[in-house]
Amino acid sequence: MAKQTKMIIDKDFKIAEVDKRIYGSFIEHLGRAVYDGLYQPGNPLSDEDGFRKDVIDLVKELDVPIIRYPGGNFVSSFVWEDSVGPVDQRPARLELAWRSLEKNEVGINEFAKWAKKVNSEVMMAVNLGTRGIADACNLLEYCNHPGGTKYSDMRIAHGVKEPHNIKVWCLGNEMDGSWQLGHKTMEEYGRLAEETAKAMKLIDPTIELVSCGSSNREMPTFPQWEATTLERTYDYVDYVSLHQYYGNEANDTADFLAKSNDMEEFIKTVIATCDYVKAKKRGTKDINLSFDEWNVWFHSKAEELDITQNKPWQVAPSLLEDIYTFEDALLVGLMLITFMKHADRVKMACLAQLVNVIAPIMTEKDGGPAWKQTIFYPFMHASKYGRGVVLQPVISTGVHDTAQHENVTDVESIAVYNEEKEELTIFAVNRNINEDVEMVTDVRGMGGYRLLEHIVLENSDMKLVNAAGKENVYPKSVQQSALDGGIMTSTLHKASWNVIRLGK
Repeated sequence: MAKQTKMIIDKDFKIAEVDKRIYGSFIEHLGRAVYDGLYQPGNPLSDEDGFRKDVIDLVKELDVPIIRYPGGNFVSSFVWEDSVGPVDQRPARLELAWRSLEKNEVGINEFAKWAKKVNSEVMMAVNLGTRGIADACNLLEYCNHPGGTKYSDMRIAHGVKEPHNIKVWCLGNEMDGSWQLGHKTMEEYGRLAEETAKAMKLIDPTIELVSCGSSNREMPTFPQWEATTLERTYDYVDYVSLHQYYGNEANDTADFLAKSNDMEEFIKTVIATCDYVKAKKRGTKDINLSFDEWNVWFHSKAEELDITQNKPWQVAPSLLEDIYTFEDALLVGLMLITFMKHADRVKMACLAQLVNVIAPIMTEKDGGPAWKQTIFYPFMHASKYGRGVVLQPVISTGVHDTAQHENVTDVESIAVYNEEKEELTIFAVNRNINEDVEMVTDVRGMGGYRLLEHIVLENSDMKLVNAAGKENVYPKSVQQSALDGGIMTSTLHKASWNVIRLGK
């Protein structure tokens, strides 16, 4: 007999409205993300601006509302002035974060233009590593001021009359990391970020600012970094950033799928730290969370090390090109569920990254086609159906232990109610890799709803990958749910991602 999970869903059990920006992503000047990824002039697949139309179509399919740019580690040596103006007059630079050669053929104005093509907003990062307050202010003036000043008129002279009106700005990147150019102590960063934020808000009071949080949960300064820096920036910033990547170096699928529990603890700790600072400052506003780098990343690290150490200063080398397995897609789905569970405080998140570099979308070299990695699908489902109010399910499910985690729930699930469309979507991952689970869901609180479809992503081969022209892992509609009298019974196969949709 299959294991059983019981769940109650009611539209009065509300967590919060989803901020659609939790389905954001990230483009850094790294590897083939920009050149060979979104930009490839001369390719028959590209448009009149040199942007790949097949990539644009896939990004639009994901419906990504905000994209962080231009880094990442790249931003800590970014000279933004080199990326604007006539392309043939832009200098090439040694890019120190990834030891590549940056051509500056795509810069701020080109990226903003591309973002419009994919119906997305830009989340801009400023260089607080090797530069500082004045450069951040100048960049903001260039991007957002209408005209009549040095830098706004410079933008107009560059052929961009209307301001970009970029509303979200990151105050540096991973400044707690010793690998970061211009790495700061928490006291140094807190002071610099405070003064930068203060100045930027004088230029444009409508912008939202993201203070740099810890680079990951394992940093030795976590969470003291957040506590110390937010004491300086609390009055001026709106969010604190979180970054986290997971890998399966131990080749232990069960334990790998439990790593979303670590993400949950990371989020809870940062929320608690933000609220501690709020209490200490006698504040009235909550600092919300921007989880602006997250993904699975470990497959390509040996190649990355070889290229950066032994073959530096290439233009768009093949860096961080993880080819994702089916089990990677399951963990991505679990992480998305974790964001939804904390929709009251996680307001932005950026899947890192979007094209070619640890990405859901890949392009073949030498002008070959674009294709979907396994992780494309849970992200697409969450972005498409995870808009509305997150409902808090009451769940009773079995548990199991793994090598590094105890009492791991068999089923992780969340529900999103879209009142406008009169739809309810249940996202569920059975992360028990050995047993199917029968999930019995009480939806009597959603009177008058019927089952629309049950979509599943599953495979018996955890290591199966997709490739150009060979899509081995893809979703399908199944007859594994039945709704009778407000009680829905669903079969969740072992190790599966499930999207169960109900409509009025």
